[in-house]
Amino acid sequence: MLTLPEEPSFDDIYISYQAKFIRFALFYVSNRQIAEDIVTDSFVNYWENRKRLPVDTNIPAYILTCVKNRCLTFLRDTRLHEEILQGIKELEEWKIQLKISSLKACDPFELFTSEMHEMVNHAINSLPAKTKQIFLLSRMEEISHKEIAIKTGLSTKSVEFHLTKATKILREKLKDYYILILFI
Repeated sequence: MLTLPEEPSFDDIYISYQAKFIRFALFYVSNRQIAEDIVTDSFVNYWENRKRLPVDTNIPAYILTCVKNRCLTFLRDTRLHEEILQGIKELEEWKIQLKISSLKACDPFELFTSEMHEMVNHAINSLPAKTKQIFLLSRMEEISHKEIAIKTGLSTKSVEFHLTKATKILREKLKDYYILILFI
């Protein structure tokens, strides 16, 4: 009668090779807990698949191959994780540099002044046509009331009326910004 060799117990295999395989894994993964987990998982993998393996399988070589493959997977995952972190770090550095450049290029006085000019121009453009014309002649071209009257064919009193009207409308439209406009 032919007898098959007796299968070694899990404990026998584990006790014989566990420490050696942990040292092997630790060399590559540099973390004792991870190395122990890899070795334990490799032993469990062998034990769960032992019935499907050929009878002449070299058990330590099989388990060490599992350890090797799990170490490779861990190292690849670690490298990918590091590459992703590096990409995120580079993106954050780029964002910070962009913000620094943007702040250095920012001239608040210029921005504030152009915004104020835009609001004033919008308010002036909302004036009635004749009032706007007289206001611009007086304030922008610095023409006297008498000269505006001659130019527009109106009396001096009408010119003063339109200027008073323009001032009142502009004061109302720009009331929230009046002090800032005076400052500028």
